[in-house]
Amino acid sequence: MRQTQPSLDLLIALDVLLDEGSVSGAAHRLHLSEPAMSRTLGRIRKAMGDPILVRSGQRMVPTPRALAVRAEVRALVEGARRVFTPPGAPDPATLVREFVILASDPVIMAAAAPLLTELAATAPGVRLRFISEGPGDQLALRDGLAELEVTIISDPAPETLVEPLASRAPLGVVRAGHPLLDGPVTPERFAAFDHVIASRKGRTRGPIDDALAALGLARRVGGTVPTFSTSLLVVRETDLVGMAAAWMVGPTLDALGLVTFPLPLELPPLVLSQAWHPRHDVDPAHAWLRERVRAVFAGGEEEPVRHLTHGPASPG
Repeated sequence: MRQTQPSLDLLIALDVLLDEGSVSGAAHRLHLSEPAMSRTLGRIRKAMGDPILVRSGQRMVPTPRALAVRAEVRALVEGARRVFTPPGAPDPATLVREFVILASDPVIMAAAAPLLTELAATAPGVRLRFISEGPGDQLALRDGLAELEVTIISDPAPETLVEPLASRAPLGVVRAGHPLLDGPVTPERFAAFDHVIASRKGRTRGPIDDALAALGLARRVGGTVPTFSTSLLVVRETDLVGMAAAWMVGPTLDALGLVTFPLPLELPPLVLSQAWHPRHDVDPAHAWLRERVRAVFAGGEEEPVRHLTHGPASPG
């Protein structure tokens, strides 16, 4: 005859039987009939090789074996309940965690200071490690090299979850007193000045050039630099024209004495998104981090952003 194998259901039933001291009481608590509860007690007895509860007059009493395992059974049942109970929202004040955030240079410029300031005040046990974009970024979330990616995401891995944060038209940026600002910024005047492009891959052409070409115009790109922050320093010291987005601007541009202006072209919006691997989707601490990032860029929408998606997001 096959021996009855112990299971979580039997542990729960044993815990209730020992607590109630009767089959009828245990049946009531577990919403079972008394015959079903009696059969469960029989399975427990077979699995443990002990009667567990024996009749003594009008009541049932536990055997020495039952008394010996009672505390252990209760601990196992409580442990199992904790495993299968979804965790609640974390308390930032007691949360201890390190998050690696893969982000573009303008995102780090915009988000690092407010996030680190908030965490220092409300979540001192949380540490953020920002890492710059680079080769193999598409696999960073899947391979666990980063918990969150915040940038313009055009080609995410198929399983990646993507949440757009802000969608704004690109802006031009020049130094204060730039001659372009002496009159209306028309496509012709915009194209007449030399430009600097921020591109990790050294690209010298983009959507701006396509929009100008549609008008029969072309600009001269004086050079490219690998980061947005470097492009701002170049713009500050020259008459070169750079590019930004509304969610990039803020105290940094003011401190550098830079001025933004709407581009006189029909261009697709720059869609800033955050992305993460599904293994982090229901992690309360990770959800809390995503909410903090979302708050940094709240109010940066010019056009409605889409709901959470799997796969490719709108290219910038």
